[in-house]
Amino acid sequence: MPWTDALTPVRMTRVAVVAPWDALRRTLVAVADTGSVELDGVAEARTGPAALRLQRLDGASAAPVLTVTPVDLDAIERARRTDLLAGEAQLEERLHGAVRRGRVAALAGWCPSADVPAVEQHLVGTGGTIVPLPAPRGIDPPTLLSTRGDQSGTFTPLVTTFGTVPYADFDPSWPAGIAYVTMFGLMFGDVGHGLLLLVAAVLLRCGFPRRLGRWRRLWPFFAGAGTVGVLAGFAYGEFFGPTGVLPVLWLDPLERPVPLIAAALGFGAVMLALAYLAGTVNRLREGGFGRALYAAAGCAGFALYLGLATTGAALYLHRPWLVAAGAVLAVAGVVLVCTGLFALTAGGLGGVAETGVRLFDVVVRIGTNTVSFARLAAFGLTHAALAEVVWRGTTNLAHHGFAPLVLAMLLFAVGTVVTFALEALVAGVQALRLEFYELFSRLFDSQGRPFCPWHVPTTGITAPADMEVAP
Repeated sequence: MPWTDALTPVRMTRVAVVAPWDALRRTLVAVADTGSVELDGVAEARTGPAALRLQRLDGASAAPVLTVTPVDLDAIERARRTDLLAGEAQLEERLHGAVRRGRVAALAGWCPSADVPAVEQHLVGTGGTIVPLPAPRGIDPPTLLSTRGDQSGTFTPLVTTFGTVPYADFDPSWPAGIAYVTMFGLMFGDVGHGLLLLVAAVLLRCGFPRRLGRWRRLWPFFAGAGTVGVLAGFAYGEFFGPTGVLPVLWLDPLERPVPLIAAALGFGAVMLALAYLAGTVNRLREGGFGRALYAAAGCAGFALYLGLATTGAALYLHRPWLVAAGAVLAVAGVVLVCTGLFALTAGGLGGVAETGVRLFDVVVRIGTNTVSFARLAAFGLTHAALAEVVWRGTTNLAHHGFAPLVLAMLLFAVGTVVTFALEALVAGVQALRLEFYELFSRLFDSQGRPFCPWHVPTTGITAPADMEVAP
């Protein structure tokens, strides 16, 4: 799969499921079995024969299944096969929503482009087929993020938990995952703790223990977070805390917190700039050049942010000429943002007032979102402080005989476990907060619609032997 495919939602094709009316049931059963087609315009036929029988048996929660051949609904009800009734009820909904012209019926929908040939092959022998159609204007396809490859789904929940990516946007799953594990590792900077995460990644990758098999796909997260944690630990000189085992390659968080906070703010500034750049690309793909130019989460906001950031950095570095350049860029950004915001109002004095309030909000959020990245340093300091408390308690006990030495070892083990668990929870939550509020708020300006394929498995090619086949 080309690397570009990992940065875009799965390509969708508008399709029609077409079949003679007397073969439509067989065709739809085959479509449901593939689980690759979303049919639109489905009517909820809750008063159909199967649906009514399902209600009488109170089987709304039954997992639906279908048979290729029609079955006698009365026989199914007598056998209390709520799974078959649930499948037939869903089939009734699709049949009710079909468009019929003479002896031919059809339903329109969406299907991943790569799956169309496989679905077409699966329908061979049913009497029906799937036909690609031109995409309708003004209607965006549903969004399906890529789930192919051994690491499928590792970082996708970071995005889907926030919302559904519009179909025109790029898929930020991998960039978001890389940003997440980087921020997690910076707050979790410790070589010893990072190695524990790497060990967990190896165990999950190998499928051990088996009862944790459902978490296997998360091994890249543990590997990435562990790697960044190890690198940050070398920079801080921490191995299960400030134990003195490693030299400080960059700075000691507890000795030099101010440079650490400044580095966190610089990192945050770069992340926000990348988020604005990605947001500009998304606005361009969503609505063209005009939308990208004037959007607060697009080029206009990007120019304002770069102008303010450049001005702030120039004042800190005492570069007067750079202050002027940053001010000019910031003013240009303000003009573009105001133009875009005013276009969204009803005009007049009310529109001017609304534009002013919203501009104030945009500027304030730029400042607060940048400062918010200081938490990377703050929780890195917390991690170091907790580990130092454990280490000092351990060393103080270790020099007073055998019994205190045993207690020291126990204190170190328990303290490490508690510190590891607490900091892992805190770092995980804070990295997620930065991802959602500071970064995703600039990537997404609207919500898409998730792809919901119809999937009902079949029990076989014929009805069960204990069921009567309908005439």
